[in-house]
Amino acid sequence: MVLFDFGLSSTQIDDPERGFSFRAEGPLDMRMDQTSTLTAARIVNDYDAAEIERILREYGEERWARRVAQFIVARRPLRTTRDLTSAVEAAIPRRAWPRDINVATRTFQGLRIAVNDELGEIEKGIRAALLTLKPGGRMATISFHSLEDRLVKSFFNVESKDCICPPQQPVCTCGHRASLRIVIRHLVRPSEEEVAANPRARSARLRVAEKIQ
Repeated sequence: MVLFDFGLSSTQIDDPERGFSFRAEGPLDMRMDQTSTLTAARIVNDYDAAEIERILREYGEERWARRVAQFIVARRPLRTTRDLTSAVEAAIPRRAWPRDINVATRTFQGLRIAVNDELGEIEKGIRAALLTLKPGGRMATISFHSLEDRLVKSFFNVESKDCICPPQQPVCTCGHRASLRIVIRHLVRPSEEEVAANPRARSARLRVAEKIQ
């Protein structure tokens, strides 16, 4: 059995010096690996507006990505999480602020994913798990946002099929053979009781697959 929990640890989130959270002022770091040279500060202060926009749109799913990127560039240098949050608050009209999450949530998510190459690391991890598992072994993943879940869902779907040729192709030429069986067809989400006890679990999504060969 291999279990992946793709969420940040509370220790990381609650430490202002790590720069993951907009709730407390800290440096614009966001590195999970402290030996890495890429930080959130480098992205917001050195990258051009177009690249910042791409990061916020693709990884943060921020509909105001272009405007936020423009405000970030205009306010350089940004040194702290408060500086970044203020830029986002100024960029997005108050009437458009989300009701269920902080207005800076998607920007912080996008930057954090870019800094740590999180989607690339997840793909490497699940591919390595597939090679490690023996037949009958199971892989379970807990995702916390749609990008992570979409990646896992696509991987499970592809690896559970005997053919991945384009649908319009009359004869299979790919030679692909299913290596996984999807155990849970629908997402498993936390119960109301679990969310009440642990609010940070509210967006968790569980998927499970079993190796068949």
